[in-house]
Amino acid sequence: MKPQLPRNRSQPNFDRVAHLYRWAEYLSLGPILQRTRVHFLPQLSECRSTFVLGDGDGRFLARLLAQNPSLHALAIDTSATMLELLQHRCAAASSRLRLQQASALTAAPPYDVDLIVTHFFLDCLTQAEVNELANRIATQAQPETLWLLSDFRVPQSGAVRPLARLYIRALYFAFRLLTGLRVQRLPDPQAALAHAGFKRIAQHERLFGIIYTELWQREKTSDDPDRHYAQIPILYNREQQTTQPVRAADHPLI
Repeated sequence: MKPQLPRNRSQPNFDRVAHLYRWAEYLSLGPILQRTRVHFLPQLSECRSTFVLGDGDGRFLARLLAQNPSLHALAIDTSATMLELLQHRCAAASSRLRLQQASALTAAPPYDVDLIVTHFFLDCLTQAEVNELANRIATQAQPETLWLLSDFRVPQSGAVRPLARLYIRALYFAFRLLTGLRVQRLPDPQAALAHAGFKRIAQHERLFGIIYTELWQREKTSDDPDRHYAQIPILYNREQQTTQPVRAADHPLI
């Protein structure tokens, strides 16, 4: 099946880096990216249907499926080679896994989805595309659906800011050479998710804030059927460098 291309932009070809991606990741940042991906795994143990966009070779999804024996997953990627690697890595749970070679901008989540996953993927999209993706998924997702997001950012201040800008610029340059990726700046997924009706309930930072992972939840609206909110907010404690459950009354973000 040919991938469905985003409108007005050529599709980058990640087949070229699929077999090198894991080793290039370890050579540049060691285990930091994978540790970031799996940081919130314990909070996902009740999820039963996940929509995974651009998981690469499937290292995160394999861990998620192993943890949740009742979980079913739909994995989306434009790269056939990445999907092959993902399928091989998740072979132990093949009966609960569906693959679709398509653009995230056109693929539809399962009707019963309760978890969306985008690890180091939204930085391959423009701001307009991230906005469109978040809005479309929000209209198709149930209230209480979780969105697990990991990505890079340039800290707003501090001595690390110039180094972060240089590092991210170098990453974009390398991926442009290797894959044809045309995006050159990080989008703002937080603004897109908030506008689409999701609320951030947890966050964790690494490498002085350059790398982060966040857990968002779709808020219930007056048009949604009455459902009980089962998820417990967990917020990042910057002073103790830990995550912990908090009551809604204790924090203005909830």
